[in-house]
Amino acid sequence: METKETTGNVGNAARSRFKAPDTPLIIFSIIVLAAILTWIVPPGAYQKAEMEVEGVGTREVVVPGTFEIIEREATGVWPRLRHSAGMIFQAPILGFIDEDAAPIIAFVLFIGGAFAVLEKTGAVTAALRRLVRASQRSKAIEMMLIPLFMVLFSLGGAVFGMAEETIPFILIFVPLALALGYDSLTGAAIPFLGSAAGFAAAFFNPFTVGVAQGIADVPLFSGAGFRMVLWLITTSIVVGFVMWHARRVRRDPSKSPTAELDRRKREEGMRLDDADDTFTGRQRAVLAVFFLGLIVLVWGVLPTEKGGMGWYIIEIAALFIAMGVVMGWVGGLGANQTSKSFMDGAKDLVATAVIIGIARGILVVLQDGQVIDTILHGMASALAEMGSAGAAMAMFGTQTAINFFVPSGSGQAALTMPLMAPLADLVGVTRQTAVLAFQMGDGFTNMIIPTSAVLMGVLSLADVPWTTWARWILPLQLVLFLLGLVVLFVAAQIGF
Repeated sequence: METKETTGNVGNAARSRFKAPDTPLIIFSIIVLAAILTWIVPPGAYQKAEMEVEGVGTREVVVPGTFEIIEREATGVWPRLRHSAGMIFQAPILGFIDEDAAPIIAFVLFIGGAFAVLEKTGAVTAALRRLVRASQRSKAIEMMLIPLFMVLFSLGGAVFGMAEETIPFILIFVPLALALGYDSLTGAAIPFLGSAAGFAAAFFNPFTVGVAQGIADVPLFSGAGFRMVLWLITTSIVVGFVMWHARRVRRDPSKSPTAELDRRKREEGMRLDDADDTFTGRQRAVLAVFFLGLIVLVWGVLPTEKGGMGWYIIEIAALFIAMGVVMGWVGGLGANQTSKSFMDGAKDLVATAVIIGIARGILVVLQDGQVIDTILHGMASALAEMGSAGAAMAMFGTQTAINFFVPSGSGQAALTMPLMAPLADLVGVTRQTAVLAFQMGDGFTNMIIPTSAVLMGVLSLADVPWTTWARWILPLQLVLFLLGLVVLFVAAQIGF
């Protein structure tokens, strides 16, 4: 008995000493694995051609039937070793200046500046304190907060592809969740998982559904009724998962995977449950400016054919800079205080920017090794051996796997749909179903893959380690993957 007890204590001590690796270390390890993969997978490439996609402009797409194995630039063991070692350490730097990642990095830094100005005015703290007080007085308000906000974010993802735009809301919803007795996971999940659910099950998203249907030569935004049902089911599942977790944590905070982190945040962060109920006219005006800016944001990101401006990251970042200036002036901070607050906010998000750059380095290594097209070709070739329902579900699995390497929705559509659309014709699957397989394969795993710049930015702002997030969300990922298989089986049977 004593021996067993001693052994158990040693095991518990060993477990208590174990500490999960930091997120940057995990991502850098994946960069190393990506470099190793380039030694295993032969380099290959498809020919590329420009294609005009209705409603979204010109996209570079692969030409089916043109894949070929190509020669490596570096030959010989030692030259390749030197090149691989160099790429491993250059990848985080190249990830920073990558044409897709650099605007997101700048966006995060400037968003941090604008929100620091907003926070300095005291408007957010005052408004959240009022909201906490209202939820304490009304059980109905408390119960509706999570589903209401998540549905709104989900609509943003479904209609105009809201993704990067959710990053700044983490700075609002994490403190709100902590004040309501929830945890950081809940605060990050409300905006991020809300928009991710809508993005994955979108019915009008121009960056996924629009691009994929245009490339597949399917009428733009057709099949919206089927997708609306999918959106309703997906959003309900995700909202239910978050609400179940939030209520569980509220009953017993020790159940939260981030319990210790949240305890420190409550000790160091703002207090929303004190007696101060001040809400000045200036603070109300600052919030009016902020919400007016969000209205402009929604209008700006809508496609031009829908009456919007077709903005993307750079234009959105510029809007937040302008909002920061105006909010500082309306809030009475003065030019110097506004400038100082802005720079302090940008400085606080440097770690987030670094993580985004490192994560992009994974793709840099794979692109340098020229193995992405080879992986795509191998997966697409395997689909030709399956029946219609099996092929539809296999397309979903293929798109899910490719999403790790190409987390960009429009980028993945341009890479895969020129192959999947004609392949769908050969295996008896409609092109509309092939688009649906792409859409869910691209969208669901955006909630967990470390190559997603949006996810890594969200987790860094929320101060949640990726390993903690991945363990927490894995059950939801399994449910959504099963949902995708069922939906595609049904779609194949009814000829969607």
